[in-house]
Amino acid sequence: MDGPLPGLVLTWQLDGLSLLFGLVVLSISVMTAVYAIGHARHHGGFPGSGLLYLLFILAMLAVVVAGDGFTFLLAWETMSLASFALVLTDHRRVAVRQAAWSYLVMTHTATAFILAAFLLLARTSGSLVFADWTVRAPALDPVVASVVFLLGLVGFGTKAGMIPLHVWLPRAHPVAPSHVSALMSGVMIKLGIYGLVRLSFEWLVPGPAWWGALILALGATSAVLGVLYALMEHDLKRLLAYHSVENIGIILMGLGAAVVARSLGAQVAMALALVAALFHVVNHATFKALLFMGAGTIDAAVGTRDLERCGGLLRRMPITGLCFLIGSAAISALPPLNGFASEWLTFQSLLTLGRVAIEPQTALLPLLAGGALALTGALAVACFVKAFGITFLALPRSPRAAAARETGRLELAAMGALAVACIALGLGAAPVASFIGQLVPLAAAPLAGPALGPISVGSGRLVVPGIALALLAIAVLVTLVPRLLGPVRSRIAETWACGITLQPIHEYTATAFAKPIRLMFRDIVRPVRDVGIVHRAGTRFVASVHYSSHIAPVFERYVYLAVKDRLVAAAHVVRRAQNGSLQLYLAYVFAAVLTALLLAR
Repeated sequence: MDGPLPGLVLTWQLDGLSLLFGLVVLSISVMTAVYAIGHARHHGGFPGSGLLYLLFILAMLAVVVAGDGFTFLLAWETMSLASFALVLTDHRRVAVRQAAWSYLVMTHTATAFILAAFLLLARTSGSLVFADWTVRAPALDPVVASVVFLLGLVGFGTKAGMIPLHVWLPRAHPVAPSHVSALMSGVMIKLGIYGLVRLSFEWLVPGPAWWGALILALGATSAVLGVLYALMEHDLKRLLAYHSVENIGIILMGLGAAVVARSLGAQVAMALALVAALFHVVNHATFKALLFMGAGTIDAAVGTRDLERCGGLLRRMPITGLCFLIGSAAISALPPLNGFASEWLTFQSLLTLGRVAIEPQTALLPLLAGGALALTGALAVACFVKAFGITFLALPRSPRAAAARETGRLELAAMGALAVACIALGLGAAPVASFIGQLVPLAAAPLAGPALGPISVGSGRLVVPGIALALLAIAVLVTLVPRLLGPVRSRIAETWACGITLQPIHEYTATAFAKPIRLMFRDIVRPVRDVGIVHRAGTRFVASVHYSSHIAPVFERYVYLAVKDRLVAAAHVVRRAQNGSLQLYLAYVFAAVLTALLLAR
């Protein structure tokens, strides 16, 4: 179709990959829209954001059906600018403006890298159309292909929130309205994965093994560091944002394993890894949108996202608590929910790749990645034990938490639908994996179905519905067996508390819960403690002690702040050129014209 300018044409394409990501965009958008309508009824609307929200959704759909570089970048920029404006919804707060500008800088840096990659592809292929890039990919010079790959990895990896390009994500997601956070974290960052899949499996085919090894290493790093940073957080939405970094890392592990397997000619391992990555895209979109909605509901009810000021919400908000619990179990990869199914497939793909690899270094890489994935899963369970336990259990730690009430029906309906989807995607993991394989033929793994099918555990295969039935049977046995053996004696008594009356201050805090892990990984998370002691006037007796702790993320402290300091220093030097002298400005113009003439000669 004709473009917005004469001579420019918008090209569209709809294949299986577009359809898969389009379904993710549409399904999560509908749920977040229902939640937003309900939230606006009870807690006030978001003036002027309705059209922006619709534009944001349409732009994401346009990205996945774009058929050439120009159409893609037009949709990509529209998506970025619409999301930037939505992040600025509460623009009166300084923290919101700072986060939004940080996001804008990073997203445009990403666009610059993607634009450079597209221009190189267009120059070598003589076309902006994606189909032409795919046809001419085998003839592409290997050096040019590697340059395009690295440019695309930085561009799409920044949008996906891949470490070390993730710094915008834990800033922008917490300050945006919760339905926007759900859509950005659940859907928008997946479009970075969409770009990487197109780049690795269509526009630059075939590629060397080191491309996949690089993606695999970055994925493992993102997964481990993402969950570690999440564990240190007390702000519920920042905690969830860091978990997005972690889950993007898991997806990248599958994608990297697929690229390595393709370079080795292991088609089955490639397909298994690719279906694992795409399945986790679907699953993460589902449970992350659910958790961000739950965080928004808690924020609205308690007036804060600080875990230390929540507590006791399960009795006051039972349905929200149940939905949040299901989302927490799903993101922690607990069976039989959907997060478990896709992470199990990722494990299987890494083990399969380790078996088919011949060279030691190629065989060692997936095993190391598998270890990182196992560590990530364990830390994720600990993190969500903290998030759910501190938020919903024990006594309320603030008057607002004590007065919290359940949210409206529309919000509950949206969260309930996504909670049911988490269960359904887990129980129906085998047909879902098969469906993904039908949509994306490269991911049509013959092992994906059996890996989730009804065969023995020892062969590396699990049946998710069987696990669900086993867990249900264990619960029934635990409940019924004591009753069959005789009458159950029970006694209700007050909790023994050494003679004192239990107060919220006596509860286990989020800081205390995370401290053992913070000490264990202190060389990585770099904890910082602030201790303030106030003495009684005129004495040395302590009146009060203020203690707080936070972490200093390595990349922000040693990379981004260092780069920013050097840029500011360079700007001060360059600023000397602007001294108000008209003669000097004329000399600049003369020098520029003279240089241009010499170069053009």
